[in-house]
Amino acid sequence: MQQAAYILIAYCIGSIPIGVMLARLKGKDPRKTGSGNIGATNVMRTAGKALGIATLCGDIVKGFLPTFIAICLDMPGEIVAIIGFATFAGHLFPVFLKFHGGKGVATALGVYCAVGPVAIIPCFIVFVVVFLIWRYVSLGSLIGAGIVPFAMYVLKRPPEYILLSIVIGVFVFIKHRDNIKRLIKGQENKIKFSS
Repeated sequence: MQQAAYILIAYCIGSIPIGVMLARLKGKDPRKTGSGNIGATNVMRTAGKALGIATLCGDIVKGFLPTFIAICLDMPGEIVAIIGFATFAGHLFPVFLKFHGGKGVATALGVYCAVGPVAIIPCFIVFVVVFLIWRYVSLGSLIGAGIVPFAMYVLKRPPEYILLSIVIGVFVFIKHRDNIKRLIKGQENKIKFSS
C-alpha cells in the first residue's frame, strides 16, 4: 500500500509543469509558441535562455528525486524502476495539464542519474558531440536515449533498470515522432549560437 502511494506521488511530482510555470513569469506560455512543447528547448525559445536552463534543471531534479529516495529507502529494484517510470510518465502525461505533456528527455535523465549515473556519461558525450556538429537537440536526445540501454547493460546494471531504460527510450522516440519526420525532411529547427 505504501509503495503504491509512493508511485502515485512520483507520478504527481513528474506531472509538475515546470516549464509552463517558469515561462509564466514572463507572461509566456510555451504550449502556444514555437513547437508547443513544455520542455527546456521550447521554453528557451519562448521565454529566454535563463528560464530554459532553469526548466532543464527542474525537469532533471523531478526525475531524480523520487527515484533516488526510493533507492535510499531500500525499495526493491523493480519498485524503484516503476517509480522512475511513473515520474517520467507524469512528465509525458501530466494530470495538471490534462495529460498533454512534454517529451521527457530531461526527466528521463534525472531518473538515469539515480539508477545508473555512470551509464549516462557516454550518452551525454554523444549528445554533446551530435549537438555541436549538427545543432539539433532532438537528434542528440534520440541518439542518447538509444544508447542508454546498451550502457546500462555493459555496466551490468540490474535487469529491471535496463528494461526501464528500454521502455523510456521507446516512449522518447514515440514522443519525438514529429521531430524525426522533420529531421528526415531536413526541416528540423537548429539551435543557433549567439556571437
